[in-house]
Amino acid sequence: MSNRKLSFIPGPIEFSSEVLKEMSTPSQTHTSPEFTAAFQEALKNTRKLFQSSDPDTQGFVISGSGTLGWDLTGANLLNNGERALVISTGFFSDQFGSCLKLYAGSQNVDILKAKEFGSTVEPSAIENILRAAKHEGKPYTLITVTQTDTSSGVLSDVEKISAIVKKSSPETLIIVDAVCATACENLEFDKWGIDYALTASQKAIGVPPGLSISFASSRAIKKILAKEHAIGFFTDLKRWLPIMRGYENGKPLYFATPAVQLIHAYNESLKEILTPSITEYIAAHRVASDNFKNKIAKLGLKFVPKSDKISAHGLSVIYYPDGINGPDLLSNVQEKGFVIASGIYKKYSNKYFRVGHMGISAVGSRKHELDKCFEAIKSSLDELGYKN
Repeated sequence: MSNRKLSFIPGPIEFSSEVLKEMSTPSQTHTSPEFTAAFQEALKNTRKLFQSSDPDTQGFVISGSGTLGWDLTGANLLNNGERALVISTGFFSDQFGSCLKLYAGSQNVDILKAKEFGSTVEPSAIENILRAAKHEGKPYTLITVTQTDTSSGVLSDVEKISAIVKKSSPETLIIVDAVCATACENLEFDKWGIDYALTASQKAIGVPPGLSISFASSRAIKKILAKEHAIGFFTDLKRWLPIMRGYENGKPLYFATPAVQLIHAYNESLKEILTPSITEYIAAHRVASDNFKNKIAKLGLKFVPKSDKISAHGLSVIYYPDGINGPDLLSNVQEKGFVIASGIYKKYSNKYFRVGHMGISAVGSRKHELDKCFEAIKSSLDELGYKN
């Protein structure tokens, strides 16, 4: 494996040897004492991951990708005919909206877009549309915020948006897509009054793809339990709720077979993330991000996010400089041993590239690899004729 290319895309990221060791756990039954203990610990630590101490909240760890979290939202928290407001800062925000339209009907899902690619939605615009809907007697059942949209690298201020919702439309459920934000951006579930946060295993959490991880408030759980007619089977959180509560209390229950090895790996990764604390792990990502972005800026390159304040810390999204062919840069960097990602957002996709900096290769024992990735980008630009 000496010729293996290191992954510096915005997920899947590099994984620690300890996490990969857990992936090789010998076959266990999903009701065994060994697995039950691991799943119990993982669910308890999921509370710490989301900074929740409320016993009435509940974590869900289900086989699937981050995209499953969108379906879980639509299937459990949005009835046909109810209204949803989607705050869009890029491709993944838009996709969340497209998913919800399948559940509520296209006419009931409004997408409030940022005015420019690389910018956020103005808080006043969010407040105005929430107040107008409430005034019309048709308040939104839920609002979705993509904390980090991986297509643009834009970081939305979840705390501020949550406060606006609480003030302007308190009955509206607050849903956060935290797929590329969990463990690298601050997310205070209880304090900010979030109702449902969804994420995935393969980004800053540092586990191979395959786990859809989410967290629900008591208000969201009440909505889940009140749903009379499920529109999915595997996606029915009413079926999953007793399973998660059972495992968290050390009592294995069955609905569908869990991903045993992935959950062992997730449990191990949570221990790494929470040592010494989630806040310190998040802070380390901020430092790594700032250092990387400062070096990129010194090369004269420009970022897609319009300001540092709205720039995510789990990845950097960078415009190609004039005269540089994107595929040539990516290919050159890969020849040096590092895989970085192209753009993904509509008409801008060939204008920028993305570098992920999460987990072990950014803040862990292999963080020197991020420095080497930067050097590969710098030397590749030089070889392609770029002059600052």
